[in-house]
Amino acid sequence: MDNSKKIKKMMLILSKATLDNVYACFILANGARMEGIDSEIFFTFFGLEAIQKEKLDHLHVATVGNPGMHIPTLVGGLPGMEAVATKMMKNKIEKLDIPPVSEFLEILTASGTKLWACKLAMDMFDLKEKDLIEDLDGVLTVGDFYGRAEGEGTHVLFI
Repeated sequence: MDNSKKIKKMMLILSKATLDNVYACFILANGARMEGIDSEIFFTFFGLEAIQKEKLDHLHVATVGNPGMHIPTLVGGLPGMEAVATKMMKNKIEKLDIPPVSEFLEILTASGTKLWACKLAMDMFDLKEKDLIEDLDGVLTVGDFYGRAEGEGTHVLFI
């Protein structure tokens, strides 16, 4: 393959901190690093919960409005359904030896993945950098994030 056509950087945008979205994003970022591809994650809107110290270990699976659950919305909205679905997914994740969110963030940082928080979303939710993980590489505007995406072989993926 022509080297000029190879993927050189994955820029992932995480907008929702449901367990399925967070793990999809983290696995893609980690997989990129394992292949020698640079990776960066931009946490925006509710995706910021994945890097909030108080929330990152308490993420859930969305059972309402999630077509991948294959359950009617009415059933998904019953009391306790989200907790049951979350427990089932966490058990599967543990059996597959996939690390918990906090540990996965440490692995990503150690691998060289850059972690960025969205300035606008932080302002909207009245968050300060002290509310976020210490391994955060910084807070960026959308323009700053796009500036980091410059260059041939960069792909941007919204999750």
